[in-house]
Amino acid sequence: MDTMLSSLDLNKPTSNDIVSCLTPNSTATIQPSSTAISSANATLGRHLAWRLIEIGITDIFSVPGDFNLTLLDHLIAEPKLNVIGCCNELNAGYAADGYARSRGVGACVVTFTVGGLSVLNAIAGAYSENLPLICIVGGPNSNDYGTNKILHHTIGISDFSQELRCF
Repeated sequence: MDTMLSSLDLNKPTSNDIVSCLTPNSTATIQPSSTAISSANATLGRHLAWRLIEIGITDIFSVPGDFNLTLLDHLIAEPKLNVIGCCNELNAGYAADGYARSRGVGACVVTFTVGGLSVLNAIAGAYSENLPLICIVGGPNSNDYGTNKILHHTIGISDFSQELRCF
């Protein structure tokens, strides 16, 4: 997997963390430490929390919503992360943009469609400035795909990919 992370210097390992040695245009390598999450209690939320910490993120900007609450529970449970609630998704995106400018990389977490579409201007601005900004957007359950259901927080069609196409 080729990884582009702008000018971040991730070659400095931290003690007792998973170490990832990434440089622009390099292949990701992971060397688990003794504190890595065991497969018995591994979740996507915990994995994301560890990976965010691994690249130096200590603060995540978020707006809670139906489609990201479980993820936020896992992020809040990680003592090395501080989840900062924002008034709206655009503010979360711009806060993550400012964080990336001062700390090297930023992250925000928003909910499906209404949140993802609201954060787009901030993400586009960060992209145009070549800022490493991670935007994590919740989504419907995997069993909702292909059912032609119209879910809340959507634009009224059963195609759940409109937000992804916008990004």
